[in-house]
Amino acid sequence: MSTPVYDELAAHCTRLHHFEHLESIAYWDQAANMPSKGNDARAAALGEMAALMHRMRTDATLPDRISRAEQEPLTDTQRANLREIRRGWLLGNALPEPLVRELTRSRMRCEHAWRSQRPAGDWAGLAVNLREVLRLARETASHLSAHSGLAKYDAMIDPYEPGMTCATLDRVFGDVRRWLPGLIEQVIARQATRPVIEPLGPFPIDKQRALCERVMCQLLGFDFDGGRLDVSTHPFCGGVPEDVRMTTRFRETEFLQSLMATIHETGHGRYEQGRPRDWLSQPVSQARSMGIHESQSLSFEMQLARSRGFVGLIAPMIRAAFGDQPAFEVDNLVRLVTRVKRGLIRVEADEVTYPAHIILRYEIERALIEGEAEVEDIPTLWDTKMQELLGLDTRGDFRNGPMQDVHWPEAMFGYFPSYSLGAMYAAQWFAAMRKTMPDLDAGIARGELAPLFGWLRDNIWTQASLWSTDELTRRATGETLNPAFFKAHLEARYLG
Repeated sequence: MSTPVYDELAAHCTRLHHFEHLESIAYWDQAANMPSKGNDARAAALGEMAALMHRMRTDATLPDRISRAEQEPLTDTQRANLREIRRGWLLGNALPEPLVRELTRSRMRCEHAWRSQRPAGDWAGLAVNLREVLRLARETASHLSAHSGLAKYDAMIDPYEPGMTCATLDRVFGDVRRWLPGLIEQVIARQATRPVIEPLGPFPIDKQRALCERVMCQLLGFDFDGGRLDVSTHPFCGGVPEDVRMTTRFRETEFLQSLMATIHETGHGRYEQGRPRDWLSQPVSQARSMGIHESQSLSFEMQLARSRGFVGLIAPMIRAAFGDQPAFEVDNLVRLVTRVKRGLIRVEADEVTYPAHIILRYEIERALIEGEAEVEDIPTLWDTKMQELLGLDTRGDFRNGPMQDVHWPEAMFGYFPSYSLGAMYAAQWFAAMRKTMPDLDAGIARGELAPLFGWLRDNIWTQASLWSTDELTRRATGETLNPAFFKAHLEARYLG
């Protein structure tokens, strides 16, 4: 059936997709390869690219064309795509082009400086650039709020997590705040009676990289013909589904952190490679939300990779990479990858203490965006909340405190809640899988991972943005997000 107006809109989205492809590779190159003196020129170039794509997203003719396309005989998928096109237009038109360009340049300057300032613990130096990033982020929040009618921080969450609000987060995180400290105490006390043998290094980086790539390919099904693994200051997954760019980081003194970080990013990469191929250039093919995206990385890293069955699969790979030693026995490796301890670094945190790191960041960045706190207040807020949530003294330790994450220098205010939402979704996915596949865990131990990946492919990856987050979750599990699954998972794994 003829759909000429819709077809024009789809072609417009395809052109935008091609620009997004180039932009994503430029960002990856900046993090993984670019020499330091190239940053100013790259910031200017990406600022212009952001402005160009902003003009395309805010084309004044789009609303009329969308309305006319809605009258055409569209399929359900086309109508879902049209819904996402409209959402993109509304979000884009909330922001003036000069702000988009200025924020892109500002956050790139801040992020680039952060790379050297963080190792030096130079909070004063970072604060200079971060003040400007926060100013522009607040301006962004004001525009988004005025356009959508949402509160300022709700408006910053929405691009990452459509439909999520502080009211829901306060309820969900408030519940976690009540039971988490007690659970941490119980688990640490229980694990204190179980000795752990520490692996003896060093662990050569070339062997670590080979191990990571072997696990990615042989166990996790990552397609290296459509992606690659590199090194950056902060691990991430970028690129596009046809060319997924993942990064990790290595230290010769240990290997499990880099291995688990790589498995985490592989979850993101498999999601990207599994998105519906026939719709890749269209908004409906995008990941539903960053919480859903994080649910894939955490399904891989936390639910799967720290299970006893999976550890049994990687144990011989570890011995082949670094030689045999008592620490590499399966029982000991399980204790290593499920060890719970209060720590300073979010990306190195275990899954029990991890929510505390997210709640801390959520509460601080919400106050920053809503004007209740300034950059100068961050260290004191950080110290207070780390003591309250994890009982740790962080005074004066900027490098391992408020400087540790790239998100605020990158102006990614509103993203942090997605991590813990992702952990909750991941627990719910696995509960649903075990209900339909009672042999799931025994199959994992036998190396039969295809049923697990098949469930994720059918229920998450190929569904992309066909449905709202609530509807996607309901179709996959029979109900919307239920944090009780996350608590039950932690209790079963660590206290069962």
